[in-house]
Amino acid sequence: MSRRLASIAALALAGCTMEPHYQRPEAPVPPSWPAGDAYLRQSEAALPSLSRRDIFRDPNLQALIDSALANNRDLRVAAANVAAARAQFRVQRADLFPHVDAGAGASIGDRGNVAGNGNGGGTQESYSADLGVSAFELDLFGRVRSLSHAALQDYFATEAAQRSTRLALIGEIANAYLAYAADRSLLAIAVATRDNAQRSVQLTDQRLRGGIASRIDLRQAQTILETAQSDVASQTTAVAQDRNLLQLLVGAPIDDALLPASLDAVDGQLGELPAGLSSEILLRRPDVVEAEYRLRSANARIGAARAAFFPRISLTGLLGVASDALSSLFTGGAFTWNAGASASLPIFDAGANRGNLRLSEAQRDAALAQYEQTIQTAFREVSDALARRGTIDAQLGAQRRLVAAAADNARLTDARYRGGIDTFLDSLDAQRTLYGAQRTLIATRLARAGNLVDLYTSLGGDALTDVAPYSRQTPGPAGEQP
Repeated sequence: MSRRLASIAALALAGCTMEPHYQRPEAPVPPSWPAGDAYLRQSEAALPSLSRRDIFRDPNLQALIDSALANNRDLRVAAANVAAARAQFRVQRADLFPHVDAGAGASIGDRGNVAGNGNGGGTQESYSADLGVSAFELDLFGRVRSLSHAALQDYFATEAAQRSTRLALIGEIANAYLAYAADRSLLAIAVATRDNAQRSVQLTDQRLRGGIASRIDLRQAQTILETAQSDVASQTTAVAQDRNLLQLLVGAPIDDALLPASLDAVDGQLGELPAGLSSEILLRRPDVVEAEYRLRSANARIGAARAAFFPRISLTGLLGVASDALSSLFTGGAFTWNAGASASLPIFDAGANRGNLRLSEAQRDAALAQYEQTIQTAFREVSDALARRGTIDAQLGAQRRLVAAAADNARLTDARYRGGIDTFLDSLDAQRTLYGAQRTLIATRLARAGNLVDLYTSLGGDALTDVAPYSRQTPGPAGEQP
């Protein structure tokens, strides 16, 4: 009876842990986005679930993203890191279970001159086979369990880091795709300006030959032409470099049919984010999830450091057979066994255990601060993107009106110059104003499209990159998800 009670008590002790009880810290951000003229109105709707296919509607862009998710090398490195963290957890978790080793041996030797008469004693044979458990630690105070728990949280954190890499990759491809489209549009504007400038130079040269225009007018017309020529070369380089970047991000050759001809081809292919987003969606961002798992891991290591102050009890056991003859190795008389236990208690370690405990507590405090800072940074990034979203349409509308006015002014001043009413300098200034306004309009349109990408990546709520930190089940003894 006493033996049964002792066994029950040992099992009860084996389930204890000295880890501090984990509670998710309060998010150090307001419960809603900032409100003001620079921000979009937010409704009280339920928290939405974002999907990259709802935001990036362009089928060509979706094809590039799908290809990148299959071929990008950064994602492959991240996947390898997840596999390594998973294997590390399996190694650490294995310490919770006894390690059973099997062995067998055989030896043959000379007995020596036993009788002292100079005759040999013959040969001596010895055979053995055994199963043994060596130094299995009874985890009475949860030290091994805490280390296993910490390794599990590190594995989950690495998995979240992989999702963060994936989310960043999607954003980078979208931005590179938009940049390529914008540079194609800028190249088209530069080419059109160059062609118009070429005709202007020819006309001015004819007027010079007819004595109507001066050489100054010709040189001024040539400045517009050469500026446009330079921009054509520069934009051609930019388009080629944008394609190279896309190919690097995708990690595989790109079909030219998937690339946009201009920014006009992309307009309308980016979806708006739904209204009613609560700031709690930031808890779904992969970097926030990773920071929380790092905090959980640091919290678990405190339990291991505390358990180091208490005795460690290890068990050893051996079951086997041994015989002088192979034929009688597995007979009843050859069976042998032994068992043992050892305990160690730290008496004096010059403060090492206390130092390890203080170290683990300091690391937990640092992880907590990192977790809170990650949430605050995420909130700032989303707030900045919303602030830009609230003003970009007004800026884009003003820029469109500026281009329309500049185009009309260029047309009128050119007609007045040809009619001899205005000087060529007025026409030249009008052309420069129109060219600059057109380029600025492309930049503003690119900023508006890029703002949607920034909102998508800063929210980090894509259902394909989401992670539920509290619905996970602990992997089994082999480290596999059930």
